[in-house]
Amino acid sequence: MTTSTPRRRLLALAAGSLALTAALAGCSSSGGKKAEEKNASAASGGGPRLKIAMVTHSGAGDTFWDIVQKGAKAAAAKDNVQFLYSADPDGGRQAQLVQTAIDQKVDGIVVTLAKPDAMKDVLARAAAAKIPVVSINSGADASAKVGALVHFGQDESVAGEAAGRQLARIGAKKALCVVHEQGNVGLEARCAGAKKAFGGTMQNLYVTGTNMPQVKSAITAKLQADKGIDGVLTLGAPFAATAVQSEQEAGSKAKIGTFDMNKDLIASIKDGSIQFAVDQQPYLQGYEAVDELWLYKNNGNVLGGGRPVLTGPAVVTKDNADQIAPFAERGTR
Repeated sequence: MTTSTPRRRLLALAAGSLALTAALAGCSSSGGKKAEEKNASAASGGGPRLKIAMVTHSGAGDTFWDIVQKGAKAAAAKDNVQFLYSADPDGGRQAQLVQTAIDQKVDGIVVTLAKPDAMKDVLARAAAAKIPVVSINSGADASAKVGALVHFGQDESVAGEAAGRQLARIGAKKALCVVHEQGNVGLEARCAGAKKAFGGTMQNLYVTGTNMPQVKSAITAKLQADKGIDGVLTLGAPFAATAVQSEQEAGSKAKIGTFDMNKDLIASIKDGSIQFAVDQQPYLQGYEAVDELWLYKNNGNVLGGGRPVLTGPAVVTKDNADQIAPFAERGTR
């Protein structure tokens, strides 16, 4: 008896262990998987997969909009959202793209309002279809009027003033403000703000932003014709790089500042060929727009309390370029 009892106890323990192992195996192959799926669903709000369309006034080959899309896609991945993107600089065609999104019965639309008059009718149709809309980047003043829940971007007038003060700080007295898209209310507001705060003389130079050789020749011609121009303000990073070429070709010593960022621009700021950039943090605009629509659909949340949510301006100079460089290198600033 003394030898068999411990043996029976060992056998009982072994049987219990086998039963527990089998039970755990059953959980991991069926119940455990279901639990994981349930947890994943809870992490994304527990709702169905959403479809969100972003329709902007610019996009193809533009480093700024590449960064916007990176932010939007990051939020879409987090929120279990199918993200659709399209763009057209023509206001009428942009409105047609919004109508396509409405016809696709998307769950939300992100739109820019560079030409708000062209967008108001189609956004009224989005409202009639009960599709929530968020605006980004351009048209903060028009956002609430066309029924958007919230606007994510910078106040373009305030950002323009920041650029004007920065131009004055680096010693410019007579400057060009290079407008690469006529009729864009945001770009006009930037130049108006810059002119207000600059203190010197500033004139707008209108160029065709889709034709970079024309942009270069127009800036070069202006710098050659007026040697007194000592400052150039461009409204997008690619145009700043072109302005540097124009300055060199014209034999000018004009100092160049710009709006918006990319990794090449950081290098130009560090080497002094470009003096500063006014950054509106486009990654944030894309990310917050998608996240806001997800929050609204899943929890009824609206950010901003009826006011635009500001993502800028932040001025980047040689003093802080090193801090921004790693993020610009990976394409998120």
